[in-house]
Amino acid sequence: MSHTPFRIARVNTDAIAANVKQVFALTGVDDVLVVVKANAYGHGAVRAARAALAGGATFLGTADIDEALELRAAGITAPVLAWIHAPDEGFEDALAADITLGVASVAQLTTIAAAGRKLGVLPAVHLKIDTGLSRNGASPAEWTTFFAAASELHHRGELNVEGVMSHLSNTTPEDDLEQLRVFRVGLAELSDAGLEPRYVHLAASLAALTLPDTRFNMVRTGIAAYGIAPTEDLRPAQFGLTPALTLESQVVAVRRVPAETGISYGYLHRTDTESTLALIPLGYGDGINRDASSNGPVVIRGTSYAVAGRIAMDQFVVNVGNDDVQVGDTVVLFGDPAQGAPSVHDWAAAANSIGYEIVTRLIGTRLEYEYVGQA
Repeated sequence: MSHTPFRIARVNTDAIAANVKQVFALTGVDDVLVVVKANAYGHGAVRAARAALAGGATFLGTADIDEALELRAAGITAPVLAWIHAPDEGFEDALAADITLGVASVAQLTTIAAAGRKLGVLPAVHLKIDTGLSRNGASPAEWTTFFAAASELHHRGELNVEGVMSHLSNTTPEDDLEQLRVFRVGLAELSDAGLEPRYVHLAASLAALTLPDTRFNMVRTGIAAYGIAPTEDLRPAQFGLTPALTLESQVVAVRRVPAETGISYGYLHRTDTESTLALIPLGYGDGINRDASSNGPVVIRGTSYAVAGRIAMDQFVVNVGNDDVQVGDTVVLFGDPAQGAPSVHDWAAAANSIGYEIVTRLIGTRLEYEYVGQA
């Protein structure tokens, strides 16, 4: 590296491993699938996957096949499930790389079976059924045909139906328990069709942590594995989880300005008195949520401040008043509150958003990723 990094995403891989172990301890399930889609929620897919496996994860999950292939290209051989596919996907690349496929239609089943015959491999699939989220997955009206096709291909030795899955809405516990009831109906119909998959998974992070009846023998954990709570009314410490990502920068310029000085585009902030302004070289070009303008918290020299005015593409300003802040001082946007940092959830509140978005939208082209820990 020929320059000093000043936009740093520091990921503690030991924290990820410990969080996965904690999910096992809290849920008591046989298998935990750790989701590493979207660059592992901004944490770095390959390193996060390895840390998750070090913590005992038995499966990894990605949204699409390309994300799964990235893991294979890095030498990761653990089971990987991918579940969103292009309409014309042929699945040969996925099967050649031993990727397990989430399947939501008869058309996908037949295409995957044909690709398996061509390659001489037995494709592993998880049937994805819709229980009320109304997104991806076969609807209850399609189950009879869907399950019959899956059973026929399974018993002919053209597919291995090793799993069945659905996804909850996280609207209310009552809504999720109603989806659980529908899922149980689906499991009964699947059994009637002659299939008893090894892996049964409904719960993602929220239900895994808070609704024991939804756990079955596998849970999927995405955001919780990274030490971030799955809703904004919870906090990771409640579940013994540790935030793995710290986002920090440095003060690159300091200036003293008089009262009534306007700051950044639109002058959303004007100084009340003579003040010191500190310039921070992070912006929405790095994934910092512009909606956190005038609100996003940072810590400099142990003191908390709010973003002053509009967050720009490459930078934002902090009004530190009369405090002694110098060029080169470390600026922490978020990290582990136990270490005195603002939390991801603090930024979510500032941006009227959720923790998922705050970390997942981080753009790595300018961020320098640093990994600490043994996992």
